[in-house]
Amino acid sequence: MAPKVFLTGATGYIGGDGLYAISNAHPDWELSALVRSKEKAANLKAKYPEIRVVFGDLDSSDIIEEEVKNADIVFHFADCDHVAAAKAISKGAQHHTPERPLWLIHTSGTGILTVEDQRARTYGIERPKEYNDWEGVAELIDLPEDAFHRNVDEIIIGIGRRDPFSTRCAIVCPPTIYGPGRGACNTKSIQAYLLSAAVIKRGKGFLVGKGENVWHQVHVQDLSNVYLALGEAAAEGGGKATWNEEGYYFAENGSFRKVAEEAYAQKLISSPAVDSLDDKQTTEILSAGLYAWGSNSRGHSLRARKLFGWEPKQPKLIDLIPEIVSLEAKGLGL
Repeated sequence: MAPKVFLTGATGYIGGDGLYAISNAHPDWELSALVRSKEKAANLKAKYPEIRVVFGDLDSSDIIEEEVKNADIVFHFADCDHVAAAKAISKGAQHHTPERPLWLIHTSGTGILTVEDQRARTYGIERPKEYNDWEGVAELIDLPEDAFHRNVDEIIIGIGRRDPFSTRCAIVCPPTIYGPGRGACNTKSIQAYLLSAAVIKRGKGFLVGKGENVWHQVHVQDLSNVYLALGEAAAEGGGKATWNEEGYYFAENGSFRKVAEEAYAQKLISSPAVDSLDDKQTTEILSAGLYAWGSNSRGHSLRARKLFGWEPKQPKLIDLIPEIVSLEAKGLGL
């Protein structure tokens, strides 16, 4: 019997590409998606005519609870910091039983790993601390409560702890995401794209402080394959996946650097040289610039590789920098 699958964030960047992968691999699955506007619903239905649209937003707690109650698998692709939505999902999960469990696949983000920089207010330095989701999974399940995204992660982890036989949870935690999405609405990421636009606008490249910090990265289409593998495992009653206390999955394809060189090569700026910006200068360019461009987020994806044989197949971010810089230049009318 085809599983009933409920998705949030299906018109977003991550969720849109995830929906594309899921629906193409399993056209028989009964899909429903939370959508907040008629315009986005029309775009979604045009691409996926069989999908059932559920009108509401992340504050529509009663609607979310009811959909989670009736679903077999839930993909929570939407805002990973939205507490009310997580609580509504938790309430919906309480309707499930060991005979009819809920398989919950939640999206977090490796901003959660920036807690040391966040606490010390240090940016642009390299921190040696590296995390992994295999032998280091216990540490990830119990990260400090003041880490980004941690308050919602705790709600999701708590659902599985409350009744591990009725709800099986997995948290997917991606780093910087890039590449063209295949969704019906938003097909573009943020972090590397905003950096490219900022370099072009100011006419010169820049680093935050010393620029020695490291973030990992993953192509959105490779990321979707992690969600797909977890969904397929859920449909099999758990499959090869691990859940709850061991249900934490990074998805990464190494680290990245470089933008100014490419902007110079495309004659968008006059020099490949870069400035070192302090906290105030960085924040003037982007309010979240210290976090986005100056912190460290190093999380190695071992679990998906070991359990599913997942391997990134799309180009690395550094290989797409020319395309990203060109796209942002066109967006700026250059």
